[in-house]
Amino acid sequence: MISKRVFPWLDERLGLTTIYKTTLDRMVPKVNWWFTLGSATLFLFVMQLVTGIMLSVYYVPSPDKAYDSIEYIMTGVAFGWLIRGIHHWGATLMVITVFIHMLRVFFYAAYKYPREITWTTGVFLLLATLGMGFTGYLLPWNQKAYWATTVGTSIAGSVPGIGDFILRALRGGSDLSAVTLARFFSAHIWMLPAVIIALIGVHLYLVIRLGISSVPKEND
Repeated sequence: MISKRVFPWLDERLGLTTIYKTTLDRMVPKVNWWFTLGSATLFLFVMQLVTGIMLSVYYVPSPDKAYDSIEYIMTGVAFGWLIRGIHHWGATLMVITVFIHMLRVFFYAAYKYPREITWTTGVFLLLATLGMGFTGYLLPWNQKAYWATTVGTSIAGSVPGIGDFILRALRGGSDLSAVTLARFFSAHIWMLPAVIIALIGVHLYLVIRLGISSVPKEND
């Protein structure tokens, strides 16, 4: 068969067997379902990427067209309501799974040596996930999104010393405008996903290199 000749050729050059054994066929300690939340979060992130790309085909990041484009997605695009629903509730579920995953790691003290950097990248992933939720909330450009973002950016602007700079950087001025929507859209579909993908790469590398912690025993 062709596959029996092609695979050895590719394996010799790409090390496919080594990659498989290192990433998927490695030994792991006996754990429970709480240890699957990291994989669940990764699945949700991939789902958010796929549905987000689909939504971006029809979404228009303009104050005059944003809400209308969402309405068109919901009513005029085949299964648009389903894709937006998956993206909306998937975002909420992703925040929940990331938060519970972090609580599990903290509760089992899995952030200690030698996994300090793994924990640190996880903290940044949590912050980036919250940032995704915050920037995505404005995109429908309705009353609820507008005033919630107004409150959220005002809270960020209350930081002593640099609050005014943060406020203007987020809004693109003193008030919410088309510039604000453009900045949030850019951050939501490019900046934060790029940061998250990079952090996930480092996080997974460390998990594979150091392994996962086991469930602590009574005499530990």
